Amino acid sequence: MPVDQSLVGRVFPPTSPHTVSEQQVSAFVAATGGEYDGGPAPATYPIVLAFDAMNAFLEAEALDLFRIVHGDQKFAYERPVVPGDVLTATLTVASLRQIAGNDIIGTTSEIRDADGALVCSTSATLVHRGPEEGA
Repeated sequence: MPVDQSLVGRVFPPTSPHTVSEQQVSAFVAATGGEYDGGPAPATYPIVLAFDAMNAFLEAEALDLFRIVHGDQKFAYERPVVPGDVLTATLTVASLRQIAGNDIIGTTSEIRDADGALVCSTSATLVHRGPEEGA
């Protein structure tokens, strides 16, 4: 069953606050094959929050993660993410189209600090694969 077009424009609740620590940033950098030497988090670190927001969206809409293919991810920064930041992410469904039985879902997530200031925004394209033939 295709995802309902009425989702376009829907804003989902923000994620729980996430306190950025040097230990978390170091673990993230190590997982991507690097070494953390202090300072701001890598440019891709906000995916941690964006992924939490995406999972909450998928759960709220009863969409199976195993049917999702991540198609694209972009980040636009107002300022770097640094240890000590307390951040939340709020996901909005920006677009939805169906191609060959698959839902192509465009999302945006705003990453904000504890004062509500925009730190960065992300956009992602998710492909929700349709049911397999005969299933």
